[in-house]
Amino acid sequence: MSGNPPTSGIERRGIDTVPAAERSYSPRSIFAVLYGSDLTFGVIVVGALPIAFGLGWWAAFWAILAGGALGGLVLAPMGLFGPRTGTNNAVSSGAHFGVGGRFIGTMLSLFSAFGFVAVTLWTSGDALVSTLGRIFGFEAGAPARAVGYALIAMLVLLVSIWGIHALLKVQSRIMVPIMTVVMLAGVIAFAPDFTAGTTSDEPLLGGFWPTWTLSALVVASTVISYGPFIGDWARYIDPDEHSTASVVAATGFGGFAGIALPSLWGAFIASSLPASATGVFVPDLVAASPAWYLPGIILLGLVAGCAQAAVGLYGTGLDTSSLIPRLSRVTATAAIAVVAVAFVYLGAFVWDAAAAVSAFLILLVIVTTPWIVILTIGYVVRRGHYHPDDLQVFTRGQRGGRYWFTAGFNWRAVAAWLPASVIGVLFGAAPPVFTGPWANAAGGVDLSFLSAGLTAAVLYTVFLVVAPEPAYVHGPRGPRFGSANAAEEPRPLADAVAR
Repeated sequence: MSGNPPTSGIERRGIDTVPAAERSYSPRSIFAVLYGSDLTFGVIVVGALPIAFGLGWWAAFWAILAGGALGGLVLAPMGLFGPRTGTNNAVSSGAHFGVGGRFIGTMLSLFSAFGFVAVTLWTSGDALVSTLGRIFGFEAGAPARAVGYALIAMLVLLVSIWGIHALLKVQSRIMVPIMTVVMLAGVIAFAPDFTAGTTSDEPLLGGFWPTWTLSALVVASTVISYGPFIGDWARYIDPDEHSTASVVAATGFGGFAGIALPSLWGAFIASSLPASATGVFVPDLVAASPAWYLPGIILLGLVAGCAQAAVGLYGTGLDTSSLIPRLSRVTATAAIAVVAVAFVYLGAFVWDAAAAVSAFLILLVIVTTPWIVILTIGYVVRRGHYHPDDLQVFTRGQRGGRYWFTAGFNWRAVAAWLPASVIGVLFGAAPPVFTGPWANAAGGVDLSFLSAGLTAAVLYTVFLVVAPEPAYVHGPRGPRFGSANAAEEPRPLADAVAR
């Protein structure tokens, strides 16, 4: 039976392999973080988009469910690595990309976290300040917004530094119960003005099905964006006590419910706003809200706002401590927080970068999808067999080991990921940053991350068949596709160098 990780005080565990004595989490922990961290405006606004695109309530309803289900299916395998390796998904990816190639996952995590922090602080901070401005009669201008961002940023930093155990406590004991009540109250508050009809005479892409598909893919991509972070808390699950199926189900359903439910709430609210609304969701919500519901909006901005950003900031601090081994998780988290918050203020008040950040997050999802696909195929090929000690080569200042491959890179995975990402970008569109030359190949329907994932699946599988990986990375039964050196024994760490 596993012991218990410390649940009080600051979490000291870094990126190193979590010992069995500290692995007492269950698959429900994955679900709890995915669901609890998404009851926030950053996700609610995603649900309002199908209505803004010109769909009616029922079309938006089914698009959100379909997109959430698709995203959940892609995300589901990402919960499998942490329990098997005892570390996060970026470090775990070194088993497939090589201990040097794992920096692809690190960069995906880093930039995704910056995007999460920025979008969460902007949307939640604006909601908080706009609501207080309506209650107390002051203008929600730049000075007030700066104070609102600072307040939420301090909460995010506090939870992130305290660690995953504190985050789970905040979500299970505070966020989920309170936010569930707040959202149910919101349905009551806006129900009298709800209409199931469309808000536009013509859908965004000119036809129903292209616009419906776009709406579903927006939701799916939001779910998929959590892929790099699942291992941050899944590493505390003991694989000997919890089945693979239960971990996959918790991850997939957590991603689905975590995004779909608050998105549906956002679609409902958007379908209840008056025709005179400006089209900017948060200010329109505050302006249309009955006075008795304004405290609920404050709670959504203040309490819920901290969780989603904390997930990204915690994970990035954790991974940064592996890049710079001299930094502890706490020190790395604080350092990243300073950079992230500075970016938020510069983006909001100097660069006016909100639209650019949203577009950048779309690009990240495009390049994250093939990374997830390659890891999933790799897990199946390896039958879930990993050597956790060899994954920590870089953290210990060493080289060599089973996952060294060629100069630290597994060319099969990298050579599949790169062209898949390029093809996805060519099919993608992220205004105002860019529009790919093939973005309109399907009548405006976004094929970016679907084409990227399919390309990665085909290329990586072909590479594994044509040039099988060394047998020692596959465990005692050898690689699924066979190998000329299948009898080779696992080699020890070699060429250790001093840090």
